[in-house]
Amino acid sequence: MKLLLATLLVLASTIVVRAEEPQVTRTTLPNGIRVLVRENPAADVVAVSVLVRAGSRFETEEDAGITNFLHRVMLRGTTKSSAADINGRAEDFGGSVDASGDVEYAEIRATGLARHWESVVDLVAEIALQPSFPANAVDTERRLILSQIQTRLDTPFPRAFDALLAELYAGNPYALPAAGRKDRVARLTREDLVARYGDLYHPSRLVIAVSGHVSPRRVLSALAKSFGAMASPPAKAAVPYVAPAPPVNARGGRHLIEHPAQQAQVLIGFAGPSVADPDYAAVKMLGAILGGGMSGRLFVELREKQGLAYSVAALNPSRAGPALLLAYLGTVPSSADAAEAGMLRELERIRREPPRAEELARARAYLQGTQAMDRRTNARQAWYLGFFELVGTGYDFPDRYAAALGTVTAEDVHAAARRYLERPTIVVLRPR
Repeated sequence: MKLLLATLLVLASTIVVRAEEPQVTRTTLPNGIRVLVRENPAADVVAVSVLVRAGSRFETEEDAGITNFLHRVMLRGTTKSSAADINGRAEDFGGSVDASGDVEYAEIRATGLARHWESVVDLVAEIALQPSFPANAVDTERRLILSQIQTRLDTPFPRAFDALLAELYAGNPYALPAAGRKDRVARLTREDLVARYGDLYHPSRLVIAVSGHVSPRRVLSALAKSFGAMASPPAKAAVPYVAPAPPVNARGGRHLIEHPAQQAQVLIGFAGPSVADPDYAAVKMLGAILGGGMSGRLFVELREKQGLAYSVAALNPSRAGPALLLAYLGTVPSSADAAEAGMLRELERIRREPPRAEELARARAYLQGTQAMDRRTNARQAWYLGFFELVGTGYDFPDRYAAALGTVTAEDVHAAARRYLERPTIVVLRPR
């Protein structure tokens, strides 16, 4: 009776928002879990994503990598199913299942044929709510993660990228790699993982997103049955990984790494705005003008005109805190100094003068097109819905962001360049 009542409350409180997109349904289960369902009859598949407010952003130097480690182990067994059973069930419904930890979130995700949507939901719920943390799986997953971390240390660009994060975000959790550090991961125990699971898995930290050829009402009913009994744990004393991140005080500077490599890597980074900052769209445009595709300034000037780079681009990931704005290139070691000087000239040039109208139009089309292409699949649609809801901007943020791009002016981009492109943090990786 209680379960039936909870289900009826969910269905009664369901709110269909954004009249122009009636296929998206948002509701909150009685225990506080937020649920988003996007009805998409265009493809006969379904994707389910359970996102948890966790990740390296909430870790410390002492437990770096625990979120990713935890979720990899959760995938290796529940109180009902072994890892082989889990993978077999995923194949039975024509899809796949996976789990991992990132910077701002951790995720359990699964896809399958729409006619098996109930099986997809049941499997994801079982992994999220009934992990068994098999001791042998902890050791196996630890070895795999340590191998992945070593690969990053041995590979030029990831090695330089992690070094830049450590310098730019010194003292801030954004300095930590999501996979963790070797010495920390090596020391984490099964008991550490179980304890962290208990801290993370309660309703206030969860968002569940579903996209596919499904009935929102039926999906909500199923999720209410699966997750409705999940209760918040007793109040606890504050622990480090839930504390607010300290501000970023980028010191700038240049750092040289000597590493066996055929190419030199030149990375120049800055701390940019958060996803909720009014400057977010302008900085995205700034990044696209500099390094968006083959028409970006860095590509045209450094590769096409001067032949100083094999690869060149700009990165600006979405973060709940100050996000990285990165320009990078790969080149022959003998050209590293000239390429670095050329990158700095282009960064200074956009600080001195606003972009041209055609650059602005091209960057806008590049960003809007890139986002539209990335949201083509149900799996990516579920992730977009869940991620932006989780970080507090609302699930419909991508649509509002795409519209905001249309209002960004050349002066907005110029002001953003003057504000954020100060005190560069430079990392150069080259052979001895």
